[in-house]
Amino acid sequence: MCLTYINNYMKKITEIYKEYRIMPMLAIHQMRVAGVAMQICGSLDIEVDTQSVVKACLLHDMGNIIKFKLDKFPEWNEPEGTEYWEKVKYDFILKYGNHEHHASIKIVEEIGVSTRIKDLVNCVDSSSVEIIKMDNDFCKKICIYADNRVNPHNIVSIEERNLEAKKRYENHPNSFGDEEREFFAKNIREIEKQIFSHCKIKPEDINDESIKNYLEKLQDFSI
Repeated sequence: MCLTYINNYMKKITEIYKEYRIMPMLAIHQMRVAGVAMQICGSLDIEVDTQSVVKACLLHDMGNIIKFKLDKFPEWNEPEGTEYWEKVKYDFILKYGNHEHHASIKIVEEIGVSTRIKDLVNCVDSSSVEIIKMDNDFCKKICIYADNRVNPHNIVSIEERNLEAKKRYENHPNSFGDEEREFFAKNIREIEKQIFSHCKIKPEDINDESIKNYLEKLQDFSI
């Protein structure tokens, strides 16, 4: 299932997804997050390491199948089917453990990315949101914010993303309580203000149409 990357050998992200058996809906989610990040990075009046941001966004959820309840949205499992993805999930847990975020970190280490990219992947986690809000690292702000502009189907506002996630993870053992969710949402709203205070676009300028060209470019993006 997994690869060892040697001597900085570069592979297209689409090849990496295929070799790690990333679900199509999870692959497009990561690419949409990277597309949002690319649009933001190209609109800033401050310098950021766009390449590292994009690579981190393309890899930030590599282990997420571990937390999926595959019988809840069976349409997402096509064309391979639920049984196939249950086997993939089992293989991931066997190799990387039961925690999806920790699994993602192990996978990016396995791929052989830089410490900086690994650090950015690690920051795309709800437990980091307050620290990122207070930090001056705009690469981290963009990574966690971009993830919170994308639901399983399209680009949405952070408010819509929060409501959708609440519904999707209802009764999940690791889901937020109401107070935790509001705390997270409050910090993401503040991060949004911080980012767009340095942007020539507005949050509402980022949508499915605006990232189309970025998604096309990302098909050939190498890591």
